[in-house]
Amino acid sequence: MAKGSKKQPSPTPGYVLSEVLELRRLIDLHNHHYHTLDDPKIPDADFDSLLRRLELLETEWGLSVSDSPSLDVGGSVSEKFSAIAHSLPMLSLDKIFDFNDLYSFEDGVKNRLGTDYSSVYSCEPKIDGIAISLLYQGGELVRAATRGNGVIGEDVTHNIRTISNIPKKLKSFNKSALLEVRGEIYLGKSDFALLNARNLANFEKTFVNPRNTAAGAIRQLDSDLTKELPLQFFCYGIGQTKNIRFPHSLTDVFAQLREYGFPINERQRICTGSEQIIKYCEKLQQDRESLDYEIDGVVLKLDDLSLQNRLGVRARSPRWAVAYKFPAEEKTTIVLGVDFQIGRTGAITPVARLQPIFVGGATISNTTLHNMAEIARLGLCVGDKVLVRRAGDVIPKIVSVIEPAGPESRKEIRMPSTCPACGAGLELSGEILYRCSAGSACTAQLKESIRHFSSRNALNIDGLGDKLISQLVDAELIKEAADLFGLDYFELIKLERMGEKSARKILLAIDKSRDVTLSRFLFALGIREVGETTAASLANYFQNLDELLSASSRSLEEIEDVGPIVASNIVSFFSDHGNLQMIEKLKQHGVRLTHSSIPSARENPSFLNKIFVVTGTLSSMKREELKGKVLGLGAKVSGSISKSTDYLVAGDGAGSKLAKAESLGIKVLNELEFIELITPSNSGEN
Repeated sequence: MAKGSKKQPSPTPGYVLSEVLELRRLIDLHNHHYHTLDDPKIPDADFDSLLRRLELLETEWGLSVSDSPSLDVGGSVSEKFSAIAHSLPMLSLDKIFDFNDLYSFEDGVKNRLGTDYSSVYSCEPKIDGIAISLLYQGGELVRAATRGNGVIGEDVTHNIRTISNIPKKLKSFNKSALLEVRGEIYLGKSDFALLNARNLANFEKTFVNPRNTAAGAIRQLDSDLTKELPLQFFCYGIGQTKNIRFPHSLTDVFAQLREYGFPINERQRICTGSEQIIKYCEKLQQDRESLDYEIDGVVLKLDDLSLQNRLGVRARSPRWAVAYKFPAEEKTTIVLGVDFQIGRTGAITPVARLQPIFVGGATISNTTLHNMAEIARLGLCVGDKVLVRRAGDVIPKIVSVIEPAGPESRKEIRMPSTCPACGAGLELSGEILYRCSAGSACTAQLKESIRHFSSRNALNIDGLGDKLISQLVDAELIKEAADLFGLDYFELIKLERMGEKSARKILLAIDKSRDVTLSRFLFALGIREVGETTAASLANYFQNLDELLSASSRSLEEIEDVGPIVASNIVSFFSDHGNLQMIEKLKQHGVRLTHSSIPSARENPSFLNKIFVVTGTLSSMKREELKGKVLGLGAKVSGSISKSTDYLVAGDGAGSKLAKAESLGIKVLNELEFIELITPSNSGEN
């Protein structure tokens, strides 16, 4: 957009953009903790809640982007294991939470299939376990892989071979055939209870829940440790096959797999139409507690395989299957206390410490209270007996006070007068939000700001996790983000559990991050309400940090995605002497801002506000890199095809999006054509 031109008002409120960016950050963080660090921080249902909220906002406000975690199937693949490419992606399932959603799902299937629709579904319990792919050649188990990110998994064959009910050699199997079987690894409830009882007797740490225990066991490097746990397996389907013939219905496929020796869930049933499905779901929910494995819902799949093939798949889920999640579970417990947590921007959030309860398949020991207004609404005090609700569609929350504590033990909850982390004074921001006034002088804010600075979509410093950041700050080795680039090897190895190899790896990752695009750099700075999209718009418009540093609020408001409040935050940030000193310190430590060779929107306005969608697997670049190139043109990235889409970039395995783009007459580009389109000699519309 040329300077001086009138900017069209954005239809999306700033608070919606802020929530979407925060949801993406949280989902990426929890994916990393669960899939890469084997250290999940929240229960599975809580993660579902975050994901569902993100999907809702992206759909309602048209904020879908190609690299949104709402389109991810799993997490990143750990470097501890060899990577395995799935010949057919291991997709996730869309989730429904009530029977009205079930009717809508069935109507959607019927509308797509028309007169050929057969409402026969294979129904089975949704095991709360770990998805696995088993590959057999000539009847021999040759490889086992985790789902990973859905496209690439981890080779865990050594651990899977320790599971007794997974056949290592198939019965009556064609020696020239290849078969991939997919299923769920789980730890039975009775075995989990015995495991924890044994650990308690030996004064060892107990496990939180069966699923996390199974996940950790599968991703052990030492298979002897995995062997100590009585893990089990249920088969739920097949992947690639060769020189083998299967029946035309999923139920008959299960029967054939059972003959080969695979365990099939005994609760698998055929249901015709919504009413039978509802009865099945209600019956299974009634029997849930009597089962010796954790379930959190029902998986529904069209039984006819030919109809499955006709419906096809989306980016992360099939159209022919859905997971019905059971309604919220509620339990009562006691509020033991309230802690106040400090975020990156200084916002203070009350968090209730609860007497631990096992509800909805997970142990809950704390939950957010959001703000003091929520505490007042509940009439909550420390010591009260409360009702806690947990399910896939809500974050665990205190619903109500069931029984107030007696006067002698009931304690009023008050916002502290000073920051609990650093002792600085608090400021009221708006009507209900309190912030610590110390800024980066507050150790809690400093740790959060460094975590943000080093995160994947900022400087992407691999291996710099929360624990290490806390160690560095507590040891006063870093007092601001710029100090990361001055870390000394000999100081690092003095830290607890920091070996020579780990220290070298961290320093190498930090050094690798010195070259960073202006867009990522601006996002990393953590300017209030400047997310990835706004950072990209700023970088595209100014192309130079010095030019941005001297920009006025008025000139900033001419930029797409920048309103008066965001403009004021940017000017305020770059007017702060401490922030300017840190930027200068980063430059002195060799941080270099790189610029793309792609023409900017000011140099070539042809792409301004054009909408790109990407589908399939790219070979020459990552999706994140392609997104950066698109944003650098002044264009936008969307996650879905519509009449307003201008270009579809189609990689290998492009499916439904490609078909829809062709039907709408949208320009389709392969990777080479995309690169040719955006190069200076060819840029412009075709």
